[in-house]
Amino acid sequence: MPVFEFGGVTYNNPVELALDVIGGKWKMPILWRLKDRAWRYGELQRDLGKVNHKMLTQQLRELERDGLVTRTVFPVVPPHVEYTLTALGESAVPCVEVLRAWGAGYRKAREGEGVPR
Repeated sequence: MPVFEFGGVTYNNPVELALDVIGGKWKMPILWRLKDRAWRYGELQRDLGKVNHKMLTQQLRELERDGLVTRTVFPVVPPHVEYTLTALGESAVPCVEVLRAWGAGYRKAREGEGVPR
């Protein structure tokens, strides 16, 4: 496949683009949680555990910028913000499911080998 440019970035193949959009430590876990319902920011932060405020905010903004997540602000005090998947975000969920299944299989296959990690 020829090299292509998308959004001002050069990619060698579509896999690089996909990993740029949904890769990283927190994006797939965020997408996984949003697949079933809308989540508030605080709920996501508590459920994800070790993610800090700066990183979660950055990842949510990138997912929103890339069209996978919608951020809805409700005009109440205190502010109420919910995140939901867009149709494009929903189309990424099967990819996350496949990677999740592969990771579980990989873990099972390598578990007894004492693989350092």
